Amino acid sequence: MPDQPKPLPIEDVRKVASLSRLALSDQQQAKYAAQLGGVLGYIERLNELNLDGVAPLTNPMDASNRLGEDTPSAPAGPGSTRVSVEDLMKMAPASLPPYVRVPKVLGDGGGA
Repeated sequence: MPDQPKPLPIEDVRKVASLSRLALSDQQQAKYAAQLGGVLGYIERLNELNLDGVAPLTNPMDASNRLGEDTPSAPAGPGSTRVSVEDLMKMAPASLPPYVRVPKVLGDGGGA
């Protein structure tokens, strides 16, 4: 029977939670420390596999991306699913036509 995986250090769980913008209680931190430790334990076991001669797999399906022509569709109008620039500017909380201002999501800008 394999050894019990060791939990991830609480400091690492706090760092991951901070990067994910999650507020975790002490109980949740302990729970996720054990779960993340288990995941890393499985990854260590996978790293022990001999994969010599095994071709890399980029997609489990026998499919590829379908890239269509980059052509504009019909202009916005009655029955159209497109939103006109004017209507978009009315909906946007902050805009400088034709641009829409969005919150910063990278770094310490808050955002999502």
